[in-house]
Amino acid sequence: MAEAAPRWATYADLEAVPDHLVAEIVDGVLETHAHTLPRLGATLAALAGELGLPFSRGRGGPGGWIFMPRTEFHFGRQVLVPDYAGWRRGRLSIDPDAAFIETSPDWVCEILSPATARLDRGRKRRIYAEAGVNHLWLLDPWNGVLEGFALTGGRWLLLETVVRGGTVTLLPFDAVSFPLDDLFPFDDPAAPPPAET
Repeated sequence: MAEAAPRWATYADLEAVPDHLVAEIVDGVLETHAHTLPRLGATLAALAGELGLPFSRGRGGPGGWIFMPRTEFHFGRQVLVPDYAGWRRGRLSIDPDAAFIETSPDWVCEILSPATARLDRGRKRRIYAEAGVNHLWLLDPWNGVLEGFALTGGRWLLLETVVRGGTVTLLPFDAVSFPLDDLFPFDDPAAPPPAET
């Protein structure tokens, strides 16, 4: 006897998740995790500060972008909530009060945590490629690493890995550089880097 196909999670399943959790539907599976740990929230706020003025407002940079944190993005039956996403202003025409967005972002940044790293590096990264997201950053505040990827021929090409002490000059925001360490406000800049194990 053939096994029944697994049930694809529905939007009703997603809406039933308590408000203190982020809920996504990834390959039919309802995935949940905590909204924001202090380390992730501080990193997200620091990144928003670095990109906002030059790339959204055009102050000290080219402008032309709209950024949104933790905004629900629908791609077919997939429902993803990237930590931070950006759209080139000319591509995004939506009702600003809409519950979700169906236009794929031009850039996504996932801030990795021990609870989400496997999902962010695996299935979500694959879905972002399928949706045509052109650039993906994976930012790990625990290890002080930022990986920048570009979508090339339907696959992710690693452009650069920036580590603590380095400078971020990554596409699509390479017009303005900033120190990677500025994204980790809980870290003591005078402390020696953690020993490699």
